[in-house]
Amino acid sequence: MAALERALAYQAQSLQAVSRTFALTIPQLPEALRDAVGNGYLLCRIADTIEDDPDMPWEKKACWQAKFLRVVEGADDPAAFAAALGADLSPAMPEAEHDLIRHTPEVVAITHSLNPTQQAALSRCVRIMGMGMAEFQQHASLQGLADMAALDRYCYVVAGVVGEMLTSLFVEFEPLLAEHDAEMQRLAVSFGQGLQMTNILKDIWDDWQRGVSWMPRALFQRHGCDIAGVRPGSRDPAFQAGLSELLGIAADHLQNALRYTLMIPAGQTGMRDFCLWAIAMAVLTLRRIAENPAFASGSEVKISRRSVHRVVLLSRLLHRSDALLQWSFRVGVKPLPLSSAVAQP
Repeated sequence: MAALERALAYQAQSLQAVSRTFALTIPQLPEALRDAVGNGYLLCRIADTIEDDPDMPWEKKACWQAKFLRVVEGADDPAAFAAALGADLSPAMPEAEHDLIRHTPEVVAITHSLNPTQQAALSRCVRIMGMGMAEFQQHASLQGLADMAALDRYCYVVAGVVGEMLTSLFVEFEPLLAEHDAEMQRLAVSFGQGLQMTNILKDIWDDWQRGVSWMPRALFQRHGCDIAGVRPGSRDPAFQAGLSELLGIAADHLQNALRYTLMIPAGQTGMRDFCLWAIAMAVLTLRRIAENPAFASGSEVKISRRSVHRVVLLSRLLHRSDALLQWSFRVGVKPLPLSSAVAQP
């Protein structure tokens, strides 16, 4: 028990270091959910760390993803994995990620302390995410992804599957959600895509600096833009038209995210806040991009701490009222481009 308590203390500390957003939202969840959700996020962060290494070839990344899954499933020694991956990880990676890899044994100890349903949900997420990211890393370049179908698939393996994991955890915790499980699982994929597309659009030029683009080539070609030739700060009308279309698609996915959130009983205000804060921060980020489509780095469209505080306050005022939340969302997305490209699950 003492070792598990130390691992949980490390988990809370690490969340603060690797994700300001999740460090803010996870504590809003009911206590019985916090450990599992926090642990699921750190497992995903380890998989992300492998993907993000700027010096590691994709073949080696695929190998490490497979080894990490074996660790999560209890088939390999987490200490040996941590030592070997730590030695292989690029010095260019942030210290917080190096520290997380060193503490893989503590993270996985929490995973193995969870109940069977929770463990199954987390393992499934790591399996799909790890295999999917390895697949996309093989072809990552400034040429971008082929089309929207490829972007949809990428968003699924890095974020939609996380939504499915969270839904499994939520449904197990709150029996009233059981009858909505299938619909929530479908909406969760769209929820994840809305958040991931927001991050992709915000980070388009930071990714470009790393030699990677996740933009759908066919969409930009339809507007007369060769995405591989675009540079940070571009004022090319064709590029900005493609960017505007993607903003509208992301906003549509966030509409589905709100539908998902309103299926959570109004009395579960912590679960609602966990979702609402993520949705609101994504909407504000999309608005920042729409206001400044010629931005040249993610820092130019990052929302302020003051905006985050306003999100928290508004959510706590409105989280029990479906009607007020729907009205607030409509007001929030009003400045964004309209799109009808996203099907309602």
